[in-house]
Amino acid sequence: MGKILVSACLLGETVHRDSQQRRLVHPQLEQWRRQGRLVPFCPEVAAGLPVQRPGAEIRQRFPILITDRDGEDLTPAYLHGAELALEVAQREQCCCALLQSLSPSCGPTRVYDGQFQQVPVQGSGITAAELMRHGIPLFDETQLRELFAFMQMQDLSAA
Repeated sequence: MGKILVSACLLGETVHRDSQQRRLVHPQLEQWRRQGRLVPFCPEVAAGLPVQRPGAEIRQRFPILITDRDGEDLTPAYLHGAELALEVAQREQCCCALLQSLSPSCGPTRVYDGQFQQVPVQGSGITAAELMRHGIPLFDETQLRELFAFMQMQDLSAA
């Protein structure tokens, strides 16, 4: 039975930068939690950033630059968090990841534009990009149906 790396905030852990709950509630997720198939992880907190922290955005892609609104360069912490997330996903043999959308770490397909105006653009957060680079399929909280179908196929192929 495959495991899923999950943004810890989506499982109700108080790790989001504003300390607010982001918990996804769904019977299938609860079943997987009881089965020990969910692997909660927050790249920012794992890299040493505090829970109460200013928002950050990807300011430029090449070379990568992630800053907070005041311009503080947070790139090293975000890169370290991405490396740690990959290590955990590989160690736990996660077959995919369920990540928080729009996050400069976890956003699988959309992030904010780097201007701190909350304008979403196509692109991936640094952790999402690292997981994708290593072949780990990604889903966000708007893609639960797709995640459930993917996991059903995983479970069928493992049986």
